[in-house]
Amino acid sequence: MTRPEAGETGAGDAARARLSAHLKAAGYRPVTPPVLQPLEPFLELSGEDIRRRIFVTQDAGGAELCLRPEFTIPVCRLHRAEADGRAADYSYCGPVFRLAADEPDEFFQAGIESIGRTDTPAADAEVLGLALEGLALFGRADPAVRLGDMGLTVALLDGLAVPPAAKRRTLRALAAGRSLDAVTNGAGARPEDPHAGLLAAIQGQDPRGVRAFVEDVLAIAGISAVGGRSAGEIAERFLAKAAAQAHGGAGLNPENRAVLDRYRAIAGHPDAAARDLRALVTAANIRHDALTAALDLFEERTGFIAARGLPIERFRFQGGFARNLDYYTGFIFEVTERDGPILVGGGRYDGLLGHLGSPVPLPAVGCTFWIERVAGAGR
Repeated sequence: MTRPEAGETGAGDAARARLSAHLKAAGYRPVTPPVLQPLEPFLELSGEDIRRRIFVTQDAGGAELCLRPEFTIPVCRLHRAEADGRAADYSYCGPVFRLAADEPDEFFQAGIESIGRTDTPAADAEVLGLALEGLALFGRADPAVRLGDMGLTVALLDGLAVPPAAKRRTLRALAAGRSLDAVTNGAGARPEDPHAGLLAAIQGQDPRGVRAFVEDVLAIAGISAVGGRSAGEIAERFLAKAAAQAHGGAGLNPENRAVLDRYRAIAGHPDAAARDLRALVTAANIRHDALTAALDLFEERTGFIAARGLPIERFRFQGGFARNLDYYTGFIFEVTERDGPILVGGGRYDGLLGHLGSPVPLPAVGCTFWIERVAGAGR
């Protein structure tokens, strides 16, 4: 794995210590989750970008493990072991490992995770504020801040009654910055699906039987995952495609596509964006309680961010912004400088602890710093 040059180590150690001290002083307890983690949560809950870049190994008993590719899931697993069902705030700093062609395979991240706080808009604002304070420690006092809201996006899709399969595909297209053409019914001729025969065969079949069939085929071939997807995920994709084929398409209808294109085009100061969002909902005649609640939360969060004295007039909300991880459920943000790479990013992931087995639903929000980028040479 690629490691920093010897001359970089001293500066890197100092940057990590400085940022760690800042996060600890804010009340976030330092923790160090194990480097080796169970593979399955990352296959199920991380975005495709991380899933295909994981370093995989096995323990003596044959259980699949991986080198941690990020910290949020490991910190949540640690919380389950130490304080399940209770509120706690954590900070971390250490190496993560991802296979990449143009970046080091091992690099350092620091960050915070606030688990269990129920004052959602205030917690969101605090995490964003700490992120910007951390950047200011390194002279990055005027970065570009991009805001989004996965909860608002999901509520809009639900308000439009978008079918579940199309909803998942739409969210993935947004996260990847792709056009919605491939998700839209009747958006042009598509090549013949190479799996057409299989799709026809499983139409109307018991989903449990289809999953078992796919799992058996992969097991016979000695394969546990394909392209970072588990056997269960592969079966779900086949079932969704079969349903779409049976019903003439389970994608976005043209009317919903038009609304989503307008939503993606909304960008600018959060207060102006809120007005545009409400105007869109009114024009599209969408009446949905969860969407109304998401809009109210959006505006309340903006108020808490402004109350922290942050320069919200310089922040930019984008309706089409989605982070490329599957577990985000609400507020999301990324901070860059001069159109460069992400320096710090984060957001809300209220469902993650439940996915990891916690019997108590726990809201959570956090952010991650790319330390080498934040303390980049030549500044």
